Amino acid sequence: MKILITGGAGYIGSTIASALLDNGHTPVILDSMINGREEFVSGRIFYKGDIADGALLESIFADHPDIRHVVHCAALIVVPESVEMPYEYYTENISKTMTMLRKLSGLGCANVMFSSSASIQDDMPNFEVSETTPLNPRSPYARTKYMGEMIIRDFCDAYDMRAVVFRHFNVIGADPQMRTGPYRKEPSALLPKLIQVANAHDEVFNITGVNWETRDGTGIRDYFHVWDLALAHVAALERFDSLFGASRFEVINLGSGNGVTVREFVECFENVVGHKIKKTDTQPRFGDIAGAYTRIDKATSLLGWKPQLGIEKAIADNLRWDRQWNADGNNWN
Repeated sequence: MKILITGGAGYIGSTIASALLDNGHTPVILDSMINGREEFVSGRIFYKGDIADGALLESIFADHPDIRHVVHCAALIVVPESVEMPYEYYTENISKTMTMLRKLSGLGCANVMFSSSASIQDDMPNFEVSETTPLNPRSPYARTKYMGEMIIRDFCDAYDMRAVVFRHFNVIGADPQMRTGPYRKEPSALLPKLIQVANAHDEVFNITGVNWETRDGTGIRDYFHVWDLALAHVAALERFDSLFGASRFEVINLGSGNGVTVREFVECFENVVGHKIKKTDTQPRFGDIAGAYTRIDKATSLLGWKPQLGIEKAIADNLRWDRQWNADGNNWN
């Protein structure tokens, strides 16, 4: 199959493209390169431009009339930035998505896979969520993902489109073949911060919040390998026609299916690097929540998918990528 991937020069989109290639499919990448990396599209079919550029979409489909599916990963994704720049986030993530979807429908491409986010789901007393858990997006970024889902659902009803929405949880790691990986430093994110400490860029790792009602008092999350996320997309594309019953719209949560606390994650990290790091307990940051993890029953049932690579493998791949990325003289901007 030939598949259009928007945002295919980014961390997740490029990894999905690699998994498609490895499984005999052909990704066609569309990326504005605002955040994408040239290295991630080398040797691949690539169009530089905006997802709302109708003439460019017409050109892509004229060149590749056999495209029948679109994996829509293109988006602005930084939560604090979305609070400061809501106009830009609603423009890029909502307005342009609507324009693109309308054009895709006109071009006869009616099958969409949308990269959504676990951040739209509400808190639950036992920290476990599913596709039916109430929603409560709490940032402009999360609200753009929520609105994106609703828009796509309406397009499915009105324009005979079909869509699978993946609400993915905390993706970490890198392509095991080291073709692509994370390339932004986000000091507030757990794994990049731990890598900074291990590399002696910072002296102490702060465990922010130790009085949550979890098994050890620290926050709980659902971390899983980016390669497992990519393989879920491959499985969905290969089973696409069988995923729909009466509805033309399906939401599927993707994660490990297990909650991992911050202390447990730090212990896994220390096991991988082979030494302890300095750490201290601190107060939670403004806006922090206890966290959540997801059930993956639906993903297993519909896709025949379960994550195969554990947290320690994801950490090891992330560390290997970090070493390679810096050794190659790349920067983090």
